[in-house]
Amino acid sequence: MNEAQNHPLYLTDRENLDRLVTIDSPTSNNFVELARLLIRYQDFKGAEDLNSDMEKLLKKWDINRDKLEAITRKLWSEGFRPASHSSPDNVGSGFDTSDSSQA
Repeated sequence: MNEAQNHPLYLTDRENLDRLVTIDSPTSNNFVELARLLIRYQDFKGAEDLNSDMEKLLKKWDINRDKLEAITRKLWSEGFRPASHSSPDNVGSGFDTSDSSQA
């Protein structure tokens, strides 16, 4: 069963990646966004175009996955939090907190 799958967030991720490929000097948010996408699609059977573009983006930014991981680990350990303009799809699902106000 090696059939390509369709990811439910593909369209949102495609838009985010299209935006990232236009960036020459990435910010903290950009590094975190790319790392998030790489993790989401690393073992996903499908979305080869996204994986290919992410690899090209790593080359464009002159880093590899190990360097990106080091950058993002440092950012998170120093208290980085996603910018308020980030999409709600960017980090987590929100599912685990949706009923937190009900006791």
